Amino acid sequence: MGKPFVFRLQKVLEYRSQLADQARMALAQAQAAHDAQQKALADLEAQLAAYLAEGFGHAATQADIWLWMRYREALERDVATAVVELDRLASILQTRRQEAVLRSREKKLLEKLKDRQARKYHVAENLEEQKEFDEMATLRHKPQDR
Repeated sequence: MGKPFVFRLQKVLEYRSQLADQARMALAQAQAAHDAQQKALADLEAQLAAYLAEGFGHAATQADIWLWMRYREALERDVATAVVELDRLASILQTRRQEAVLRSREKKLLEKLKDRQARKYHVAENLEEQKEFDEMATLRHKPQDR
C-alpha cells in the first residue's frame, strides 16, 4: 500500500478545534455567571418580599418607620442593580453562545473537508492498487509464444 493520507490543513484544523474548545469553556463560564446572578436576584427579591410582608409593626415610632423605608429603598435599589447585571450577563451569554456555534461550525467544515479528501485519497489508492493487480494478472496469464 502507498503512503498514508496527509491532510494539508491539519494545523488549521487543530487551531480551530482549540478555538472551539475555548469558546465552549467561555460559554460554560458565562452560563455559570448568569445562573449565579439569577440566583442572587431571586434571593434579593425574596428578601424584599419578606421584608414588605413583615412591615414595620404596630408599635413603630417615626424613626422606626423612617429606617424601615430607607432599608426597603436600599433593597429595591439592590434588586434594580441585580436586574441590570443579569441583563448584562445575559447579553454576554448570548454572545458566547454565538461564538461557540460559529467556532464549532468552522471546525466541522474543516473536518468534513478532511473526511472528503481522505475518502478521495483512499478511492484513488484503491484504484491504483487494483490497476497494479490487474497488470500483474495480465502479465502472469499472458499466453506464451510457441
